[in-house]
Amino acid sequence: MALSRRSVMRGAALTPLAPLAAPLAATSSQVTADPGVEMIRPRRLRKGSAVRIVAPASVTYDANDLAIAVEALSALGLTVSVGRHVMDRHGYLAGEDAARADDINRAFADPAVDGVIALRGGWGAARTLPHVDFEVIAQNPKVFMGYSDITTLLNAITAKTGLVTFHGPNANTVWDPFTTSAMRAVLFDGKALTMRNPAQADGTLAVRNNRIQTITKGQAAGPVFGGNLTLFAGLLGTSWFPDTAGALIFLEEVGEYIYRCDRLINQLALAGAFDGVAGIVLGGFTDCGVDPSGGYGTFSLNDVFKHHFEGLGIPVFAGAMVGHVREKRTMPVGLPALMNADEGTLTLSRPAVV
Repeated sequence: MALSRRSVMRGAALTPLAPLAAPLAATSSQVTADPGVEMIRPRRLRKGSAVRIVAPASVTYDANDLAIAVEALSALGLTVSVGRHVMDRHGYLAGEDAARADDINRAFADPAVDGVIALRGGWGAARTLPHVDFEVIAQNPKVFMGYSDITTLLNAITAKTGLVTFHGPNANTVWDPFTTSAMRAVLFDGKALTMRNPAQADGTLAVRNNRIQTITKGQAAGPVFGGNLTLFAGLLGTSWFPDTAGALIFLEEVGEYIYRCDRLINQLALAGAFDGVAGIVLGGFTDCGVDPSGGYGTFSLNDVFKHHFEGLGIPVFAGAMVGHVREKRTMPVGLPALMNADEGTLTLSRPAVV
């Protein structure tokens, strides 16, 4: 009998964990969805914690953007340092692949660093994967956060090491009050919070922003994986794609036409990424509209979501405040959570940090 893709990926993704689990037992607990994987929670951030900015993806041309990011993180009470290659330029990338990965490896290996935050997304994080030292990361667990293109590293690190990572603001994010407090609740306060969209009517008779849409009712529990749709689909067929059986998958996107979102979700479905999934949470699909060259016939995003997800027989809801939205949540990747599609909530099973 031929091995399924899931069987192959489970073995490939988790093999490196066995020799690394013992030293981490003091700060780990078992992920119930897969008893063979240790879930490692990093230490929480505090006032004065040292964070390192790295640039795993696109180039930053304006040094002022980095200065603003440093100032924002410093305003959070953090002590900020910058990776040596952050302002490198290699075409549209922030330096050579090995150099960008070296900044990540050095940040995790440095005992004086408490957390690692990506400067920005764009493209390029996937090119660093062959150069990332997952053993160093597993032996030195600490907060790692970013979103967009950083989706690749978040899921790869969690799949390879069991370390909970964080789909949350990049360093150059606009740190509005909601985004800031949401990050603090998870990374500083260690709250096992319930993520529920605020009911903001903005002076109108009905809520128009951050609306929840229940696609399939129900509740489900499991470890959380996912992030940007394009980048998550881009990991398919590699040893860095997580085992999604029994998991909650969250997806978000920006700037893709609806038919492209359809194509990417279909690719995940055809590859078996949704087989055995416990539930699906859909975040912001920002500026994902109709291709103007596509003629009169089209689907809405809701149509696409229903086509792919209604028949799975699992809870699904859309509208979570994650991804390329101004006010964004910090979502722990790899941490078990409970979703309620009727209410549009996601509740962390425990604090994501220790």
